[in-house]
Amino acid sequence: MSRKANNDRGSTDSIDAYIRRSARPLTKSADLDPLLDRIGDARFVLLGEATHGTSEFYTWRAELSKRLILERGFRFIAVEGDWPDCYRVNRYIKGIPDSGGDAESVLHAFERWPTWMWANREIVSLAEWLRHHNERVSDARKVGFYGLDVYSLWDSMRAVTAYLTRIDPSLAAAARRAYNCFEPYAEDVQEYARATALVSTSCEDEAVSVLRALRTNATSFREDGREGYFDAEQNALVARNAERYYRTMIRGGPASWNVRDHHMVETLDRLVEHHGPTANAIVWEHNTHIGDARFTDMARAGMVNVGQLVRESRGDGDTVLVGFGTHRGTVIAADEWGAPMERMRVPAARNDSFEHAVHDAAVGDALFVFGDVDFSGLDQPVAHRAIGVVYDPDHERWGNYVPTIIPHRYDAFLYIDETRAVDPLHMPIRVGGDEPETFPSGM
Repeated sequence: MSRKANNDRGSTDSIDAYIRRSARPLTKSADLDPLLDRIGDARFVLLGEATHGTSEFYTWRAELSKRLILERGFRFIAVEGDWPDCYRVNRYIKGIPDSGGDAESVLHAFERWPTWMWANREIVSLAEWLRHHNERVSDARKVGFYGLDVYSLWDSMRAVTAYLTRIDPSLAAAARRAYNCFEPYAEDVQEYARATALVSTSCEDEAVSVLRALRTNATSFREDGREGYFDAEQNALVARNAERYYRTMIRGGPASWNVRDHHMVETLDRLVEHHGPTANAIVWEHNTHIGDARFTDMARAGMVNVGQLVRESRGDGDTVLVGFGTHRGTVIAADEWGAPMERMRVPAARNDSFEHAVHDAAVGDALFVFGDVDFSGLDQPVAHRAIGVVYDPDHERWGNYVPTIIPHRYDAFLYIDETRAVDPLHMPIRVGGDEPETFPSGM
């Protein structure tokens, strides 16, 4: 409900009425038909999640992605993950030689925290499906899998120098000299960020110089392999933007968030260009990235996000934003950044939240497609749950809700009443802070 919903029974009643008349059942793949109709010929379908560790969010996004690939010819999936790790998955699903024997081993190599976001059995299943699909189509029609994020500073620099060592040893030596600027920080991004805050120095020029050198030689480098050059150029771009991200992060405020989301949109645009001017894209990211920031309190804080930027650049008709949410269940998260993953409980949603309103309407798991039913009563801000990789269930009602105008922030919404934690590949896993389990699927 809205911020004054507890004192406004009429507002509560109108939201309940909207939910009951607009909720569609969500139990099987065919129940996604109304959403496919809403997507129509749109080329950008952005799929969210209310947490980074809920199984049903992964499996429903996978089911919708499969249908978009099979029925609408979508060309790639781009996710909130690191470019180097996800590019290894891309190579595997396309059957490139020496890309790995199976999806589980490829995904198990994801080492940067939080590993569970992509190293999980739900993604193993999707990757094997993509591999099987790609085996049946031409090379030009193979579906890709890519990471949009900006965190992989050191991994991306290593990938650039490895590529240049093979293709242009003299330029590789120059790149290593440039990247040596980062060496004193021992791959500690916090240390680098603090250092740039204390003195007016950075490695920005060095990161930019490597990217510029790659692009200057683009014509000749592409002759050695279009995919190899694209991968190297993207890693150089990640290194440049990661340096900027970590440098702005230490100062606080919205700047680093905006650097990150602009980078993800820049990467998405590059992927579309790489696959051809009419290529269509599926994006998997948290609701806070794909739900249009203009219809939350993020806008007031000076923040933009991927959903907003894609809508603004590609247009409402070519962009469909799909949010996800749950009332209660379990989730994989950690109690602080870098801490061991835990299977945590997700308590019942706050009484003034959209998730509670849907639960209270007793519609079960449901699909909402906004625009096909009058949504008066839901056109004011309502509390909307958002859980990150760091989570404290006992205090979530004070920090895990974003005031949101739901039918403007999203074009559609998938609600799962009770959810379970994603199934990570890495062990051990803790349950509520107790002793580690020996198998990650134990409840």
